Amino acid sequence: MFAEERHENIITMIKTNGTVKVKDLSSEFRVTEDCIRKDLTYLEKEGYLRRIYGGAVLPRQNLHSFEVEKRKNLNTDAKKVIAAKAMDLIHNGDTIYLDVSTTNIHLSNLLLNSSKEVIVVTNMIEIVSILSKNRNIRVISVGGMLNRPGDAFVGSMSNEIIGKFKFDLSFMGVVGVDVNQNNVSTYDVDDGITKFAAAAASKKVYLEAEEIKFHMDGNYKYMKLSNVTGIIVDKKLPEKILRELQKYNITVI
Repeated sequence: MFAEERHENIITMIKTNGTVKVKDLSSEFRVTEDCIRKDLTYLEKEGYLRRIYGGAVLPRQNLHSFEVEKRKNLNTDAKKVIAAKAMDLIHNGDTIYLDVSTTNIHLSNLLLNSSKEVIVVTNMIEIVSILSKNRNIRVISVGGMLNRPGDAFVGSMSNEIIGKFKFDLSFMGVVGVDVNQNNVSTYDVDDGITKFAAAAASKKVYLEAEEIKFHMDGNYKYMKLSNVTGIIVDKKLPEKILRELQKYNITVI
């Protein structure tokens, strides 16, 4: 097998499994481990993977896309799938928290056109605007310091208000999910601290994450995966990721 063909196979394997091991690749392609290490070094330089001890993993990205407005039209089909699944978890009488999330905009539109009678607490301005049109829904807006790029209120005042609630459910936005490092990240520090306050006040915490979020990172790690009840996804996740999530007793929806 030529090196180019071996490289293509390694790329396919790491995209499928999220990680590869030098020992396994050496056995699979019947070449020395030193040869595989050279392959991985080359592929890392090309941006296909990131070397770790004994193997390699998919490289994680940080797009530094702070403004909600710029993210609203990305992956809309996936977000609508996630929003529909989240909708099924909401029951009459629930008090729910809707975090800063472009997926929660889609969830809010579903709630707007539903007959569910719930209390919605949110710090996101657009969600307040959408749900104010439905008389079955009691909307409570969290005040505080305005984060203009995030279209939301954050900071110590917001956190103090949020901390007085006991939410049945919270639906949390996320920039990156790192199953190997047991963390969930977002772009903005103040946003992250407010997210954590809402999660701490919730009986059940659900992350809303398209599959791509498992290969991305934000700037601030705001919560451990082990604090999450479930993750709502748009499609079946790779087996490697599912196995890692099982370690944290997380329900994947």
